[in-house]
Amino acid sequence: MRDRFVATLKAIARKDKNVVLITGDLGFGVLKSFWEELPDQFINAGISEQAMTSMAAGMAMTGKTIFTYSIGNFPTLRCIEQIRNDCAYHNANVKIVCVGGGFVYGALGMSHHATEDLAMMRAMPNIVVMAPGDLIETECATNAIYEYPGTCYLRLGRGGERRIHNKINDFQIGKAIKIQDGELVVLFSTGAIFDEVQEACNILKKNGIIPAIYTFPTVKPIDETIIRECTERFNYIVTVEEHNIIGGFGSAVAEVMAELPNRKARLLKIGLHDLYSSIVGDQKYLRAYYGMSAKIISEAVKDLYDHYKTIVNAQKYLREYQYRDSTKVNKVREAINE
Repeated sequence: MRDRFVATLKAIARKDKNVVLITGDLGFGVLKSFWEELPDQFINAGISEQAMTSMAAGMAMTGKTIFTYSIGNFPTLRCIEQIRNDCAYHNANVKIVCVGGGFVYGALGMSHHATEDLAMMRAMPNIVVMAPGDLIETECATNAIYEYPGTCYLRLGRGGERRIHNKINDFQIGKAIKIQDGELVVLFSTGAIFDEVQEACNILKKNGIIPAIYTFPTVKPIDETIIRECTERFNYIVTVEEHNIIGGFGSAVAEVMAELPNRKARLLKIGLHDLYSSIVGDQKYLRAYYGMSAKIISEAVKDLYDHYKTIVNAQKYLREYQYRDSTKVNKVREAINE
């Protein structure tokens, strides 16, 4: 993802000399080609993310389009006050880019685990929040936030993410993208954890289970239309995010569902359950440890299918035996309501 982001931004910057990339003393391996080709549009602000963000806001006020770049929590949580007061409050044309969302830098410990960033950025007015799921979404999102006249947050993985799309014809900020249709259960995914969702669906397919899948490259503004349609079509919505389930993507979906008057679907959120990771390990290990692996996602979806079949069979029993054994019928009704 980061290579595609840099290549896309470099193509933009060649055409627009007002585009400037500022790094917080990180990413030199991938940014080298940018500063060699466009040295006048590149700044290393040093390990001083707060100053980097305020500098970006000031430059934006002079007509520049600024991209700030760092890893994990450094361009977000470390300088949240500067983002709020200097960038978002003034609708400054600053694009905050985080490489390493979730557990990408898992081996470096809790300080490098970006698991609250979506919630923090989503909570602030005047910020578009994006978390693309593959290289094509990354390219489209980079172009989209460049065109957007205001503060944006772009959360990337690192590298090696699976390709979802060959191309996207009509990418728009705030629009989800259908990957496949299915029945009973729909999976909503945001960010690079889509590779686990894709693998989970491969596992489920072997058992004859095919859920629908949507990827949400935009977390804010969330695609309320798709959420509304899916609550009417499906029995269960499952959100998957490499992030705390409180305040993040799943919460954004829940907020929409809570205000719908006649929703059919129930919601299951898969993510980090309101805690910090007290262990270290690579990304795949931590995903599995905290319940976000393909295996665990597939098991959760299968449980929903099994639960649905149980309810259907119980309802069939009620229809057939409602006048025969009232005590047992009442117990079945109680079980269905639970």
